[in-house]
Amino acid sequence: MRKRRLMLNTWIAVIYQTVTIICGLILPRSILRIYGSDVNGLVDSITQFLGFIAFFEMGVGAVIKSALYKPLSDRNNEEISKVVVSGDRFFRTLAYLLVAYILILIVIYPTLINDDFDFGYTSVLILAIGINLFCQYYFGNVNRLLVTADQHEYIFSLIASMALLVNTGISVLLMELGCSIQVIKLSTSLIYLCKPLILHLYVKRHYALNRRIQYTEEPVRQKKNGVAQHLAAYVLGGTDSVILTLFSTLSSVSVYSVYNLVVSGVKTMATFALGGIEAMLGELWAKQEVDELNKWFGWFEWLLHTIVILLFGICAVLIVPFVQIYTLGIRDADYEVPVFAFLLTTANMLHCLRLPYNVMILVGNKYKETQNSYIVSALMNIVISVLAVRSSGLAGVAVGTLISMAYQTLWTVRYVSQHLIRWPVRRFLKQISIDGMIFGAAYFISFRFEIASLSYASWVVLAVKVSLVWIFISAGVNFFFYKEYIDKLKGALCNGILHYGKKRG
Repeated sequence: MRKRRLMLNTWIAVIYQTVTIICGLILPRSILRIYGSDVNGLVDSITQFLGFIAFFEMGVGAVIKSALYKPLSDRNNEEISKVVVSGDRFFRTLAYLLVAYILILIVIYPTLINDDFDFGYTSVLILAIGINLFCQYYFGNVNRLLVTADQHEYIFSLIASMALLVNTGISVLLMELGCSIQVIKLSTSLIYLCKPLILHLYVKRHYALNRRIQYTEEPVRQKKNGVAQHLAAYVLGGTDSVILTLFSTLSSVSVYSVYNLVVSGVKTMATFALGGIEAMLGELWAKQEVDELNKWFGWFEWLLHTIVILLFGICAVLIVPFVQIYTLGIRDADYEVPVFAFLLTTANMLHCLRLPYNVMILVGNKYKETQNSYIVSALMNIVISVLAVRSSGLAGVAVGTLISMAYQTLWTVRYVSQHLIRWPVRRFLKQISIDGMIFGAAYFISFRFEIASLSYASWVVLAVKVSLVWIFISAGVNFFFYKEYIDKLKGALCNGILHYGKKRG
């Protein structure tokens, strides 16, 4: 049953992430072409400023999901109901805080962008984007946490995929009809309102929840202890655009957003199965099936490292020519920044490489015990980025992220090996050494390839050549050092194909 749910979550996640990447490339390109770099930068900047409200989530979402593993594995509907009701109360309070924050932002934000856009233009755009965020907090967050913790994340992925497709089609149509960016973002908010409503109906039908249940003792016991992990995650994903808004220009924000769009897509591909694996590890931890947990963790570590090095390595070579083609004809900003591109790619690669160990901290409910390291990492990121952005611009914010991720990766590996599972640090050192061997060899060879012309056809030819080099080197090195995992991967793929063939027959 575990493997079946994992496979279902994984393959539906592949569909969802593919849709996310494709739609994520279509919309910004349309905004750049029709409205220009400054408007694209303005949209990204407002989105990140609105994301500040996520700081006040204080990591409660991750703690709620961790608190659900045990009652879900026991099918204890009373305890599940208590956790869900507690989470609902918290997120609805946060939604009301968001309304106040939007009003404050409407007044303050226009003064930060040097009169590039008038007050009415900016304030209406803030309101249009903010409606979507309000709906997420007020209606949908706890239900998503519930289905994810219960290893049914594929339900949310299907709903979200449909919403993305509908939103992309309608948004592009409205742009071509000459509608303002405010109308586009308002339509997005209204379309995305359907996601939490549909998910609510699913949860109501499939879970015996008592949403009027009373409790005397807080069911989410570490509710206040997830703040550090949440702060670190927010700083990684949300502060670079804010720092560039305050210390640079909106066109720099636009350049950052385009490169980050590509890197985020790669990160999404690299971690597509994370939700399903995290839920399964959470169940194994809750039941203290230690041997099974160690077996799955070893497989998870190797598989994620292999995928991350492969995808981000290819990205490091291909990202600059892709952005050159993607922004062809856009002349109001310089989008050719190879040093920044490499730093941003490697920083996000490190973020993904630390995920197996971070997942164990989350499923083990070790929030309070690990919070200091996450706080140090977040502060390191902000301080280095602010200091470096003045002299190095875009590259400065990427350096801050890179250094903080290196620190956090090493710290989490050490903590997990000492306090959670029997996983010696030397296994990580072996894995990271092999990662470096693959990355160095493949990058040295493939970086010498040149694109024939700035066209998507030429880029695809280049991508095929680069990918073959990386796949060949990765497969060869892993076959030598991790033959047992290669054999296991081949067996899993063959079993999946045979199972699919039987179903078709």
